[in-house]
This record gives sequence, structure tokens and C-alpha cells, in this order.
Amino acid sequence: MRYRTRLTAPAAVLLGTAAATTLAPAAHAAAGTTTKGASGGSAGPGPETLGDPVYPSLGNDGYRVSDYHLDLAYDATTKLVDGRATLRIRTTQALTRLSLDSLGLDIRSVRVDGRTATYEQVDEKLRITPARTLRAGARATVCVEYGADPRRVLSHTAWVATPDGFAVCPQPNSAHTVFPCNDHPVDKADFTFRLTVPGNLRGVASGALVRTESLSGDRTAYTYRSRSPIATEIVQITVGDYVIKDRQGPHGLPLRDVVPVARAEALEPALALTPNLVAWIEQRLGAYPFETYGLLPANTDDPAAFDFTGLETQTLTLYKPNYLLQEERFIGSHMMHELVHSYFGNSVSPGTWADLWINEGHADFYGLLYRYERGWADSIGLTTMEARMKNTYARGDQWRHDSGPVAAPNEANLFDSQRYLGGVLVLYALRQLVGETTFTAIEHTFLDRYRNASATTENYISVASEVSGQDLSGFLRDWLYGTTTPRMPGHPDWTVTPVRTALRTPQNRTAGHHDNSATL
Repeated sequence: MRYRTRLTAPAAVLLGTAAATTLAPAAHAAAGTTTKGASGGSAGPGPETLGDPVYPSLGNDGYRVSDYHLDLAYDATTKLVDGRATLRIRTTQALTRLSLDSLGLDIRSVRVDGRTATYEQVDEKLRITPARTLRAGARATVCVEYGADPRRVLSHTAWVATPDGFAVCPQPNSAHTVFPCNDHPVDKADFTFRLTVPGNLRGVASGALVRTESLSGDRTAYTYRSRSPIATEIVQITVGDYVIKDRQGPHGLPLRDVVPVARAEALEPALALTPNLVAWIEQRLGAYPFETYGLLPANTDDPAAFDFTGLETQTLTLYKPNYLLQEERFIGSHMMHELVHSYFGNSVSPGTWADLWINEGHADFYGLLYRYERGWADSIGLTTMEARMKNTYARGDQWRHDSGPVAAPNEANLFDSQRYLGGVLVLYALRQLVGETTFTAIEHTFLDRYRNASATTENYISVASEVSGQDLSGFLRDWLYGTTTPRMPGHPDWTVTPVRTALRTPQNRTAGHHDNSATL
């Protein structure tokens, strides 16, 4: 099997069990009748779920994607996009029909292995019936031609429309408003992007530039290719009046920022911080895992253009530009938060969305360490990790009451502070228990083992137990799934504030996903 993920048994069981139990009725209803596959086994429609506990309708089973080729053309007059998405897949069962996640796209044609396929859009699924049944274990090519309007109003969208083009912010569940895909981080794939734009604009995407073509009609096509697989939720595709600012990072790492021309001079002080940020995190987590890194300050002053400050799209972090105009002491910690996602979240993606604490807890953990090392006070005036953790510990039971345990979110509270500072508190407790040397070894082993893959909370617990030489499953499960806050190792004097049960919206919940980061 050419899965671009390497789930261990606990992760596979988690997804499989969820799909077979909680979501079984929906999956079976979608399956309909079956026929005999080419190998003699039963063939039928693929399940329209991967059993995610937070987003059960996200993703599709019956196949895995090995790579995407996205060919997008932007018309600056109409501000519309013409797209062709080519997916190479491998089936995991015989299929008479397969589904892709898709919303708000004007589908024009679908072909499977070069043959015209019938299709229908049902809710956020594009159901594709190939001319011939796909046998189990078969490789196939699916090509979808479509149109898209980045300004279309949808129930949710990844498009960030700008005066001169667009950027995208797909996390957590909106990549399929930009291109049809298997929109779940467990199905990571290689990506190639070809972006055709007017000659006065620039097209940029995740990965490295591998080709530039001058076309008729004063158009230019830019092709980018990823060296490592990317989860759909952290793809970046952008068009605009940009200047590319190249600089060198540690050990010759190429850094590239994609900056609106009109904003380039004002943003340079923030962009110049990146080499030192990379050097700091490499000392703690090892070599930066991708071919390049940089920032993309979106060309918009609209505070509602997207509902967070920054998003860790792979190799090119998206930011609200005005945030980066502040002094270093106000932005450096969050810039580190986003950089850390290159390790936790991008290189190692969440096995399910319930595992988001691994991404956000680690990003805030190292982002806060970076802040406190420099003597910068945080948003509540504290200047040490111990002081912030004592403050967070006191809130522990309230957050578990309001937002659920750290590793048991739902869609409504997924991006609450519990996944950020709550995750930091878990990591702090683990470090207190095992010591800094063993904690660092756990971090490195986890990153090495699941690089370019996806991993779950159970995978992290397993690595922690293995590296520490002791069974930490009970300790970590109490911290991650318990409804009350455990005792903090090394701090028997720390106390938890009693829960207030008034019916009100939790104070830690904001309109913007990542604006619950403690590094802001």
C-alpha cells in the first residue's frame, strides 16, 4: 500500500472503530448495493467518512491519495479561477463509486483513468462513478475540471479574497472549497501546483518553485512542487502583486517571504526575524523538516478576511499583515508558535482532529519558552513558564468543564484555549515527571518516528512510555482525558479553582481559531 501516512495500530483502530460503530449507519447507507469486483470480491461505493470523532463527515474511505496536481488559472478581470485537479489514488477496496470532499465548486467534468465518469454533488461530497469498477489495490487517476469564485459566500471557505488576487486558509475543514480532495490530515499526499496568472501578478504555493513559463496573452505560469507530503488543511496557494524576498537561514536553509509589494518595506523588520527563530527551534527540535520557510502577509486590511492571526500553511505561514508591524516583543512568540507547527502539525499531522492538542500544545509550549527566555511579559503580565503554568493549572477544572478534556474536543470547542494552554500544561506536567533530558528524547523520537506521517494521542503516549522506560499511559490519560485536573508533579502546593457552573459562554472562547494561543 502506498499510504502517505504511517498510522500505528492504535490510530488505525481508532479510525476503523469510529467508522464501524458511530458512523456505520451513514457509511452503510452510502454504500448501497454491491457488485463483484475484478478480483472476485464485493465492490460498492466507498464510505463517505474516515470516522473522525470531531468531523465525522470529513474525508472518504476506500482509497488513499498519493499525489495531487492542481492546475489553476486566475482571471484578474472576472476574479474567477479555472481549475483542474488531478489525483493519483490507490484503492483499498473494490469501488463502483468513490467520493471527494467538495463545496462551492462548479464541476464541469470528471474523468477516471481517461474515461468520462458520471458525478453528482450531494452536500459536501462529489460522488464519482467511473465507467469501470476499480478493483481493490488498483492505481487510478481522477481528473476534475471546475470553476471557483474566491468571493462566493459559503457556509465555510478557505478562500481569502484580496484586491489583487487571493490566498487560502484551509484549516481545519475547508480545503475542499478550493479543490476537490480527500480533506483529512490522515491522507497526506505529494503536491504539484501550476498557477497561471496575468504577467503583472505572481503565483506562489507550498513547496519550491521548479518552473516558470511565459505564455501568450501576457500570462505567466509558475509551478511549485512539495518535497514532502502535505495535509490538505495546510496547503497554501496565493496570487497577488508580490515581491519574493529571499534570505538564508541556518545551515544554508533557503528562506523566502512572499510580500505584497506595497507593504514590503514596512514588513521587513518582522521578516528579518525568521533566521534567528529557525536557529533557536533547531537547537531544541532538530533540523527544520522542509525545503524552505517564510511568511505570507496577506494583502488585506480587512479584520474579517480570515478569523485568526496566523496559519501554518506548509513552508509559507499566512499572516494578517498589520500584526507583523508591531515590535519584536509583541510578535516574536507567536512567530515561533507558527514555526513550531512545521514540526508538530505539518511534518507530523494529527491522526484525527481530536489530536489537535499535539499541534497547538507544542506550538504554545515552545512559543512561550521563547518569550520567557527573552524576558518578554505575556498577555497577562507573567514572565516565567512556571508562573504561567500555575495560573493555567488553577483554571484546569473550569476548562475541562467548559471545553472538555484536552484530548476530547468537539467541533464547537475544538480551538478553545484547552487545546492550546491546556496542551502546554500536559507537556509541562510530563516534563516535570520525567525530567528535561527524557522529555527532549520523547519529543525527538516522536518527531522522527512520524515524520511525513500522521500520529494520534495514543501514539504520543506510547512513545513517551517507551522512551522514559516506564508506563506513562495512566498518567497521560488522566491529564488528557480526565474530567478533573491531576496533581502537578513537583508542585504539591498548586491548587485548582472550583468550577463555576453558571450557564454562559466560556471566557476563553473567541471568534478566531488561533487567537486562543497564549503566544499572542
